[in-house]
Amino acid sequence: MNLRFSPAFAALFLAVAAPAVAQEELPSVFTETIDVRVVNIEVVVTDKKGERVTGLAQEDFLLKVDGEEVSLDYFTEVREGTAAAVGEGGQGAPGTQQGAKVRTNYLVFIDDFFSVARDRDRVLEALETDLAQLQDGDRIAMVGYDGKQLEMLTSWTNDPNDLQTAFRRARGRQAYGLARLGELRAADIERQERQNLQADMTFRTDGAFQNNFLETQLDSQDRAFATRIETQVERAVLAAVSALRSFSSPEGRRVLLLLSGGWPVSPAEYAVNHLGANPEEVYAGSLDQTFKSQSQLFSPLSDTANLLGYTIYPVDVPGFFRDTATAAEFAGPRGNSPPPGGFGPSARIPRELIIHDGYTLLAKATGGQPLINALRDRSLAETVADTRTFYWLGFTPVRLDDDARHDIEIEIRGRPDLRVRAREGFVDLSRSTEVTMIVESALLFGDPPSTVPLGTKFGRPRRSGVGKMKVPLEVGIPMDEITLLPTQGRFVNEVEVRVTVMDEEGNRSQTQVDKVTIAGSKPPQPGQRFFYETELTLRRRNHRIVVAVYDPLSQVILSSTGDIGPKAGR
Repeated sequence: MNLRFSPAFAALFLAVAAPAVAQEELPSVFTETIDVRVVNIEVVVTDKKGERVTGLAQEDFLLKVDGEEVSLDYFTEVREGTAAAVGEGGQGAPGTQQGAKVRTNYLVFIDDFFSVARDRDRVLEALETDLAQLQDGDRIAMVGYDGKQLEMLTSWTNDPNDLQTAFRRARGRQAYGLARLGELRAADIERQERQNLQADMTFRTDGAFQNNFLETQLDSQDRAFATRIETQVERAVLAAVSALRSFSSPEGRRVLLLLSGGWPVSPAEYAVNHLGANPEEVYAGSLDQTFKSQSQLFSPLSDTANLLGYTIYPVDVPGFFRDTATAAEFAGPRGNSPPPGGFGPSARIPRELIIHDGYTLLAKATGGQPLINALRDRSLAETVADTRTFYWLGFTPVRLDDDARHDIEIEIRGRPDLRVRAREGFVDLSRSTEVTMIVESALLFGDPPSTVPLGTKFGRPRRSGVGKMKVPLEVGIPMDEITLLPTQGRFVNEVEVRVTVMDEEGNRSQTQVDKVTIAGSKPPQPGQRFFYETELTLRRRNHRIVVAVYDPLSQVILSSTGDIGPKAGR
């Protein structure tokens, strides 16, 4: 098994020792178990004036998946928070009964890594004030992200005292948005100095700018800074994914209020789009293939939200800074002189729009609305109003567990004048991919992904080259917890072992899957364990580790979390 950090960081390797029982070819019974899951679709229907259209029936909706019509399993019309009508044969959305209130669950994700405390606290105070907008039964859960790990501020609750405590804790957390601004401004100043030195190497002919050395690509310094931004955004996106998976199955409508300090949808364009930037620089950033596309960067979050039935409402924490016509995160304190390069609408508005594009992408993909600029001051009230009246549809897709993405289209039969807003698709995740996501989520929350224990034992670290160490790892798999299938006179299973590591800076290894055969001529005895040995090669620093074993026959996950470092095992 070979685990690697992102290209910006040193590689991490996991060498696998030979398992106690030799590998062998298994019969075809060892295949992924098909997980049948209904896909939830919350549909908002409006007329040409933007007014909500109510009173539609199940037969009025045409659902297509990848262009093919699909029948609905259930249907509920929710009007002002109440189930006004259910589908044919009384088949309504899970947990809904005609005439009853429909619960809405609001998961609040607070991005402290990109947010400035002043702006974050303003949004939180407005959100807390608008708690009065919730109806009986609605609940809130809150998590905070600091760039390295997640902290659960409260699980699902509607208790006023619990919520008051959670909001107080949220406002008391350290925010790191000013550090992000410092990085951005330092990069702008450095870039301006380079441009001044190279001014005589850039010229203009026939009305078109000519790049002086890399044509459609950024120079090495800009690429390094853009890579840094991309890595930071990737971590934040994965943290939000982890939060969703940790709060994956509440009964009722599911909403993610994403309080974002600003995640650029195109890190390369964002990095170079500063005051005085040459058009060819920005153009080069948009074309540079070194970086992930918008879909690749943000789709892990939108795909997870669609899979779990969440609608995303991204909240523009910085808002709009009126005095300078610039986003608040780019504006210095009032009365201060601007930094070299200055502030100005012509420079800052494009950067702000690059961030807003990310909000719009996440909202549109999941059927939500981006809450941009002044809407940050009434984010919860706007979200409550938008989620009170809708149509709740569900269907069971044909599951292949192939990690393929499928498009969803919804039309109102015979009513082309009506507009429809809903989630745009879903990903048919394999169980293996889902287990990997569960394991990776445990890195950020610090909790094991299961309640079933897995025995792990670390050996004494030893030096291995400059700045590296090797750490032996023994994994004891309790045979009582896994299923062995009698096959051809033997008892066998092929389990999946995952080891995921994150260092103290928040750099996460890529999780790979090692399939290990367990086989014997007799059934295992009570208390017996199968031992799997491996060796980690890591940089000499502290790490958090998650070890998980997945049994595809019983769907059981055995896991353990722990911390290792240069002095581990001593």
